[in-house]
Amino acid sequence: MKRVAIVGAGVMGRATAWALASRGAEVTLHEQFELEHDRGSSHGRTRIVRLSYPDSEWVELALEARAGWAELERETGRALLDLVGLVELASSPEATSAAALAAHGLEHRVLSEGEARALGVAPPEGWTAVLEPTGGIVHADLAMRALLDAALSRGARVEAGSHVESPDALDADVVVVTAGAWVRRLVPDVPVQVTRETVAYFAREGPPLLSVVELGEGGGHLLFALHDPRFGVKAGVHHAGVEADPDEAGEPDGDVVRRVAEWLRLRLPDVDSSPVAAETCLYTTTADERFVLDRRGRVVVGSACSGHGFKFAPFVGRRLAELALA
Repeated sequence: MKRVAIVGAGVMGRATAWALASRGAEVTLHEQFELEHDRGSSHGRTRIVRLSYPDSEWVELALEARAGWAELERETGRALLDLVGLVELASSPEATSAAALAAHGLEHRVLSEGEARALGVAPPEGWTAVLEPTGGIVHADLAMRALLDAALSRGARVEAGSHVESPDALDADVVVVTAGAWVRRLVPDVPVQVTRETVAYFAREGPPLLSVVELGEGGGHLLFALHDPRFGVKAGVHHAGVEADPDEAGEPDGDVVRRVAEWLRLRLPDVDSSPVAAETCLYTTTADERFVLDRRGRVVVGSACSGHGFKFAPFVGRRLAELALA
């Protein structure tokens, strides 16, 4: 039985622990803080899930991850996804995910302006709105608990308050580093930048809001809104934060909150755009927003955030488990 130590019990570490324990490995998961801390990238109540990516490769990975979420729901008996739908906004049809979704035979529909407004979304004049009915949210806090419980039920161990200075300090056959914003403390040459990002919350009652993603000129994720079980709506700007030291406390950026509120006022006119709360999280980003999934001797590196990683956790966990057991 291969002994595997995992450093970092965020969503990627927990998904890897589940995948490894399911394959019969002896797994110990190390977390430097308490298990449900808010210092990194995995805290919070919800994240967007979507198959909508203009790049077909990401659609394929999203499909694999979606199957993993369904498996976790079956194994734990918990509902983790709310597939209430997603509306993608872009300045032209070519910039949307419609072609990639069509290539995979996935359900989607280009909306008229009236249809979009009927869903509560107001696209700018001349823009394209695409509905992905199977988009929505994952309940992040519930998913974190489900992943850990699934790993523990298969024999994995977890050590909270376990600060690991180096992979060499761990007595294991393989060490998987899923340390998020702290990854370079353990593997210094991982090509990532750490930024502190701000999200804002807005009051809204009623059934869950559809997720909304606005794409930039190059097809990249720019602004977003999604359902929040506590306040109603969570919204933010993708990659608006400044470089940060993960060991230092940070406060929400008021300029970002104001930008998000103005965007919400224009795009979701039925939502009160007065922010009721704000918080921060850390992004750990590669230059092309792709993931680092790599094996270096007895060390496996998993840096899979770049601001859009949570939805891919079951896929990432499986890939890192395969690398660890190879």
